Amino acid sequence: MPKVEFRENPSPEEVKLFVDSAVSSEGILTIFARCRVHYDGRAKSELGSGDRIIMVKPDGSLLIHKGEKREPVNWQPPGSVVRLEIREKPVLISVRRKPRETLEVELDEVYLVTVFHAEDSEELALTGSEAEMAELIFENPGVIEPGFRPLHREKPIKHGIVDVLGVDKDGNVVVLELKRRRAELHAVSQLKRYVETLREEHENVRGILVAPSLTSGAKKLLEKEGLEFRRLEPPKRGKKSRGRQLRLF
Repeated sequence: MPKVEFRENPSPEEVKLFVDSAVSSEGILTIFARCRVHYDGRAKSELGSGDRIIMVKPDGSLLIHKGEKREPVNWQPPGSVVRLEIREKPVLISVRRKPRETLEVELDEVYLVTVFHAEDSEELALTGSEAEMAELIFENPGVIEPGFRPLHREKPIKHGIVDVLGVDKDGNVVVLELKRRRAELHAVSQLKRYVETLREEHENVRGILVAPSLTSGAKKLLEKEGLEFRRLEPPKRGKKSRGRQLRLF
């Protein structure tokens, strides 16, 4: 079987053969087409006719991309079941069972259909990331200060998500905002917002910006707002471990 199969300007019957082949062989299906999209589930939506890229992955994910922006304009999650029906035009149908959601892509004109029989068993290993900075802090809290106890990663609060939330040796709530590169004014404003939000519930809250370095403007704003800075380089490693998180609230 070739790695890539394709057909330009396929007939509806050829499109169905490619869809069936992708589903049965667990290939990645890509369709370049002028299409209309109808969604019925937790809400309803309609997308008029336009040129788009449609991708169906072996796990059932379905993504529809326009010629702009990063995110798909319509999508279905992994676990959805995909098939193609030939009506007046070919219609690609994706059904998610729980909750019940149906996405129908009416293919007005298909320019190209491909099936990519991909082999990929590798997992992404990020190095020098903010996630690894958090991992390092949980493994060695003393890099922040003696007595610091990290309790939560990516803790949702009213105005965002705190990278690391913990307490210091005196029991004060500590908010850590992590940046893997030089921190700028925006990072300080973000930290200030999180600290102010948590002060609505807790009397003593400290905010610490953690980064390899920071701009002079960020330094001045930190001092003005009574916030702190800790210098920390992102670790250069790919392996991650999972630590147990304690509960603060």
